[in-house]
Amino acid sequence: MTVNAKARVLRDKLAKGEFILAPGIYDGISARVADRMGFPALYMTGYGATASMLGLPDAGLATYSDMVGRAEMICSVIDTPLIADADTGYGGLLNVQRTVRGYEAAGVAAIQIEDQEMPKKCGHTPGRRVVPIEDMVLKIKVAAEARRDPATLIVARTDARTAHGLDEALRRAKAYEAAGADILFVESPESEAELERIGKEVEKPLLANMVEFGKTPRVEVDRLKKWGFDVAIYPGLGFSVAAEAMRQSWEFLKEKGTSNGVAVPQYRNMHELMGFSEVWDFEKKWAT
Repeated sequence: MTVNAKARVLRDKLAKGEFILAPGIYDGISARVADRMGFPALYMTGYGATASMLGLPDAGLATYSDMVGRAEMICSVIDTPLIADADTGYGGLLNVQRTVRGYEAAGVAAIQIEDQEMPKKCGHTPGRRVVPIEDMVLKIKVAAEARRDPATLIVARTDARTAHGLDEALRRAKAYEAAGADILFVESPESEAELERIGKEVEKPLLANMVEFGKTPRVEVDRLKKWGFDVAIYPGLGFSVAAEAMRQSWEFLKEKGTSNGVAVPQYRNMHELMGFSEVWDFEKKWAT
């Protein structure tokens, strides 16, 4: 049995009632920046990982190999527990087993699996379809059993709200809770009243997706806690502000023919952030 130390840290935080505020990360730079900031967990966003890796939309185009590789890279450069998007588990029940074991081996603390049909689509976008509830219940049972370490957390997400309404989404959340999910994630509630109702009706830890430009109102942590939520992820904040900062900087460069005077703040310690000091120390030690 492996020991998933970061999962145990995250599980202990939840057990003690600590609210888990997790920014969305998607590559090595975003992971290193967020890791230094003292968050209780980080969230590997499927949208951001697919966009940064492939330059494509989060529409089922990234494979298991793509995503587990990205998760392994991120885990190798951070000390903070990672919650990672694993889409639908990338197929049937055997795929779910492989996904959970692969993500766990990569160092992921909490593995998120959703009940969409394949190919899946990004949450908050139209046209998402869900599998029968019985199929997803089996996926959750397989995921829970597949863990090498019982501390590894399984996050069950339902996308039923958009096409089938909140009652169906809650019915699914409760079924996934009974099947062994550790954290429940009802995607795309459309009002504060819906968030409150979800908080009242689901007993296990609850995750809220505070995504930019989505269907769900972005609510401050104090109110989410009051309503019964335990985790809030902000998957789009990092890559959206990074993209806009790049756009503004390159627009300035194109117009002025120089980077001198760019108004967007720049990260001043990139060499240190990326670990060059360790490289230089290594070279000094082994210089011939």
